[in-house]
Amino acid sequence: MNASNTVWSLLAAGQDAAPAIGAPERTDLTYAGLRALAKKTVADLNALGIGRGDRVAIVLPNGPEMATAFLTVACGAATAPLNPDYKAEEFEFYLSDLGAKALLVEKGSQSAAIAVAQKLKVPVYEIAWQPSDPAGSFAIQSSAAKATPAARPGMAEPDDVALVLHTSGTTSRPKIVPLRQSNVAASGRNVGAAVALTPKDRCLNVMPLFHIHGLIAAVLSSLGAGAYVACSPGFNALKFFGWVDEVKPTWYTAVPTMHQAILTRAARNAETLKRNLLRFIRSSSASLPPQVMAELESTFGAPVIEAYGMTEAAHQMTSNPLPPRARKPGTVGIAAGPEVAIMGDSGGLLLPGQTGEIVIRGANVTAGYEANDKANAEAFTHGWFRTGDQGMMDDEAYLSITGRLKEIINRGGEKISPREVDEVLMDHAAVAQVVTFAVPHTMLGEDVAAAVVLRENQACTESELRDFARGRLAEFKVPRKILFLAEIPKGATGKMVRIGLAEKLGLGK
Repeated sequence: MNASNTVWSLLAAGQDAAPAIGAPERTDLTYAGLRALAKKTVADLNALGIGRGDRVAIVLPNGPEMATAFLTVACGAATAPLNPDYKAEEFEFYLSDLGAKALLVEKGSQSAAIAVAQKLKVPVYEIAWQPSDPAGSFAIQSSAAKATPAARPGMAEPDDVALVLHTSGTTSRPKIVPLRQSNVAASGRNVGAAVALTPKDRCLNVMPLFHIHGLIAAVLSSLGAGAYVACSPGFNALKFFGWVDEVKPTWYTAVPTMHQAILTRAARNAETLKRNLLRFIRSSSASLPPQVMAELESTFGAPVIEAYGMTEAAHQMTSNPLPPRARKPGTVGIAAGPEVAIMGDSGGLLLPGQTGEIVIRGANVTAGYEANDKANAEAFTHGWFRTGDQGMMDDEAYLSITGRLKEIINRGGEKISPREVDEVLMDHAAVAQVVTFAVPHTMLGEDVAAAVVLRENQACTESELRDFARGRLAEFKVPRKILFLAEIPKGATGKMVRIGLAEKLGLGK
């Protein structure tokens, strides 16, 4: 395996004096500054007893420090970015399941993760910076006693784990996806190649940086091309065009709901659009309606490149190509990194025009879920990873996704395990039965709903149950609609069936 296939190797792409990381209203961090920060961060972690393979949970707000914390920690350890909006119970699950050796938070953080880490005896380290510092600069602060030196110090190697994420499964327990340095580096380069990034490109990141879309498609792809990425404090349609004027990006990447929100503000920002011509716009993590693609291209005067990604592939699998090659609305393009095929029920590969399960293999694909033999046996067939998505390829190898084989709810790119929600709602004293399922949503694609049977002589309102769930789940997992039923519809075998339940209960489109 090529020793250059690491996060550190991607940071080596830019010229010393060239800007690497920026943010609105901040000065830029150069490539020389970023590389120096990476070396210092790895040395500081090693001195704290953290080295290659050790897992560092990162709970930081969106922005340049979140980007550089991921990049620099990943140069010498395994990063585990977590959603800052998780509740204490969720942090406890993830920190425990990861076997986190440390938690990184910003100085003065009030995150619920801190008390959880202390309860679990996971060391908490603060990172500090000043607004006057170059964007992304930070120092790790620790009051801990001198630690035993790291067992595996120094810069990470290609087979070391760089990024650890959880993905929802059809059980309530999310699966651990370890991504090696080689997986992550390959995917960053794949994105850069698909959209022909050069050192002249400037990306405006609006994606959350605990999400693989933002980490790989915006940040790592840019740095691997020696280009520049400006990290916003989070998506804000009201501020987007002001950021465009300041950053002067050549591109941005986002989920469809963000693109739609940007379009609602575009007409009143026509002058900004004239001053700042984008080279392209990228869309991924959920299906982009062809009508939205057409409106984006008309509004920005730039091609929209729809891509297809998933956590197990370190993000990108396919992408529509840049002009002059064809962009096909309603498809997610052609293979853009890994090999992509369609597999039939018997495990054989299908011909163009035939519908089956989308499968992938390649340098960016995880070697398997951690400590989960059952999931791995189901996920891999003849060396191909089964995505759980159904699709077909046309005669020109453009991929169309026709549906999902799994029950996971895809709420605007956020993947939600229905059984996780079930188990939280079942803890309510008045609840006897629950089935959580997807309902169609105009903007998000899908949203979360639940059908509930109450215990005899018990009462509970929808708002009470939603408030109960809100105390245990991140907001995006809380059901937007709860139906109280005398009995939940069941399938032929007597099992509660999620798929098709929305339509059965009159909640379909």
